[in-house]
Amino acid sequence: MLGPVAAAKGAPVRIGMISDGKTPVSDVSIQGRVADATVKWLNEHRSGIGGRPIELVKCDDLADPGKGADCANRMIEENVAAVVVGETSVPDSVWQPLHAAHLPVMLYGSGDAALLTDKESTFVLGDAIFPILGMPLQIARDKGVKKVTPIVIDVPAALGVWNLAPPLFEQAGVALDLVTIPPGTADMTPQMQRIASGGPTVVFIVGTDAFCITALNGLRAVGFTGQVSGFSTCISDATRKAVPGEALKGMIVSATAPVGTDNPSTRLYNAVATTYGKNIDTGDPNGMAMFSTVAGFQTALEGISGDITPATITATIKAMPEKDLPGAGGIGFRCNGKANPQLPAVCSRGALAATLDAKGHPISYRALGSEPIPN
Repeated sequence: MLGPVAAAKGAPVRIGMISDGKTPVSDVSIQGRVADATVKWLNEHRSGIGGRPIELVKCDDLADPGKGADCANRMIEENVAAVVVGETSVPDSVWQPLHAAHLPVMLYGSGDAALLTDKESTFVLGDAIFPILGMPLQIARDKGVKKVTPIVIDVPAALGVWNLAPPLFEQAGVALDLVTIPPGTADMTPQMQRIASGGPTVVFIVGTDAFCITALNGLRAVGFTGQVSGFSTCISDATRKAVPGEALKGMIVSATAPVGTDNPSTRLYNAVATTYGKNIDTGDPNGMAMFSTVAGFQTALEGISGDITPATITATIKAMPEKDLPGAGGIGFRCNGKANPQLPAVCSRGALAATLDAKGHPISYRALGSEPIPN
């Protein structure tokens, strides 16, 4: 699965990597371990970038705006050629200094309007709209329900994209009842009771696994019987342990990758994680999202030659043809600004949707909204 040996040689190409790391309310430290493992694989089997080895410069922003800016400034001081960004609660603090320095930035996903509308040097691999807004709308249509109730963690990274929601929902004839809850809220029963007594609705949860655990248990406690769905970050081993099976069975989750099933994407990721990594839970979608981001960055730069600088990296990514995004279950990506002309930083269309069994594992995946990206 790792492919033939094709070792990178010569002077390294320094690439930055920023994510939240471990904070009091969330833990995405797996992303740093996955980034290290992915870089080792790319350097040994995919010739790095332009035949040269990748040298990773990592920084955890700890979900703190000041630390996020510090991480960004460190990347500039360390003369990295580009930055890949994982899960971060402070995307604007991270992105602004990097953008001002004209450093190319690649992320798996973002709801920040400034990032999504950047035409210059920002590349968002995942469809920023469909997995959050399009999927609950599609579920509501499929179920014949006329209302969607998003339960969203109250942080800027999660809330930004919902500013685009009202006209989309109005056009679809579906009511929108947005419920925002601060991170770290221990008891969501009052909010869940209001939802349960508010008539038929499709619930869509957006937050960390800890946030989703509290929301799911709250919905169960008040006897909510409608369709529950959520963003990919909801489901982890912690969720499966903390939420009873009857609350997970039939839940529909947007997926960054086909985690938990046997397919080419997961076989490759598992091979990389077990060969080059340590302490990597391959069932954690945050890990596979980082694999897709780092491997997708390298895939977008296949064929680059000559000087490898922020400018040549940006130009090469913009000129790439459409390719399969590593680890994404067949979703294609192309960063020419035409996947969504209103959001030129976005590089793909559609997303995977997974239906869970009583153990919280996917029964199956299906691609929704995925279409070729034009020239």
